[in-house]
Amino acid sequence: MSFLIQASYFVAAVLFILGLKRMASPRTAVSGIKWAGIGMVLAVVATFFYPDLHNIGLIVTAIVIGGAAAWISGKKVEMTDMPQMVALYNGMGGGAAGAISAVELYSGAATSHGAGLAALAVIGGVIGAVSLSGSVIAYAKLQGLMKKAWSVPMHQGVNALMVIFLFGIGLALATSTGPGPFWITVFFLIALTLGVFMTTPIGGADMPVVISLYNALTGLAVAFEGFVLGNAAMIIAGTVVGAAGTLLTLLMAKAMNRSLANVLFSGFGASDGAESDGPQGTMTSVEASDAAISMSYAGKVIIVPGYGMAVAQAQHKLWEFAQALTKADVEVKFAIHPVAGRMPGHMNVLLAEAGVPYDMIFDLDEINEEFAQADAALVIGANDVVNPAARTNESSPIYGMPILNVDQAREVFVIKRGKGTGFSGVENELFFGENTNMVFGDAKEVCNKMITGLKEL
Repeated sequence: MSFLIQASYFVAAVLFILGLKRMASPRTAVSGIKWAGIGMVLAVVATFFYPDLHNIGLIVTAIVIGGAAAWISGKKVEMTDMPQMVALYNGMGGGAAGAISAVELYSGAATSHGAGLAALAVIGGVIGAVSLSGSVIAYAKLQGLMKKAWSVPMHQGVNALMVIFLFGIGLALATSTGPGPFWITVFFLIALTLGVFMTTPIGGADMPVVISLYNALTGLAVAFEGFVLGNAAMIIAGTVVGAAGTLLTLLMAKAMNRSLANVLFSGFGASDGAESDGPQGTMTSVEASDAAISMSYAGKVIIVPGYGMAVAQAQHKLWEFAQALTKADVEVKFAIHPVAGRMPGHMNVLLAEAGVPYDMIFDLDEINEEFAQADAALVIGANDVVNPAARTNESSPIYGMPILNVDQAREVFVIKRGKGTGFSGVENELFFGENTNMVFGDAKEVCNKMITGLKEL
């Protein structure tokens, strides 16, 4: 029986890896999710065949409740709210790892396996707890429940002090033969508080990196607890998730030309849209119908979606407008910045939901050189990722960040609700450009007006 259980875990691990591999492409992502899901079902079923498994009724109850809640919420959640769901579910994974650590420590089982496994239980508990509370705060920010970034006085010093306490208490728990419940409770309370204090100062501009980071931490926590339990499936799955999440986090930080430490400990991105000094001048505004007519005479139009499109749920109307341009013999392409939106791949998911073909969607590196040959560029709800200051202004907080070279198009149209800055608080030089025309209004309504304008030609 032990052989069959381990063999099932091995097959499950292979399915996890193959599923993750297929998720790398939008064309195969759906099948990748199914493969990984089958692997998870296999791992769960195999676990029930452990000879000394206890509390089977409680386990089944938890699976039923959790599965039902996930199924219902997954069916109801809008694609525009996917970042919030990812953040919340990721936190649940970290919480589960932290709960395993708590059970092992409170029962004394962790120390009975030796100091090495006890240390892994402690580390996994810290990481899981931090990921849980940090992910909940990220969810609150993304959902709009927490609109301002805030921090306690001398927050970096406070965080450092908590890390020192966690190290000291964790060392005692890992080496003690009988850790007291009081100190175990204090240990987890400090870890949960650290996750909150780490995340609250971070602004919306950095949420894609934060979500990726907590995803990596959850994977590591699960892997560590897998070692404690001797569960191969947890070890492999956690390691894969941790490695993939770490790589994605570094890639996202690179896309912003910032280090991970800068994201976590600097004040950039913490203003959540606060105004800042920037270029002086006048924005030129045009009517939506005029913008549509101008683009209908273009040979090539590149569309750049951003978070404003997601908020307005304008992806379907945008695709309808793009189709209308295509019927008018205009070449249309979509350009995606790696950190556009509130999670990696956010814009890709929304465009795919609207029916945009994958061969019309291009990443920054693939399309950036084409802006100079484009007759028009349409920016819908994007801000920092198209700001030329990142390329031209060395004093700008976003200087050096790779951007989409929208300003190099012959004519630029920007759909924007108002004249405010993006989440970074940096004024966008693009809006004041001689070749830029602002189309103010709700993105969905503007797209609808542009469609009407084309139909009236």
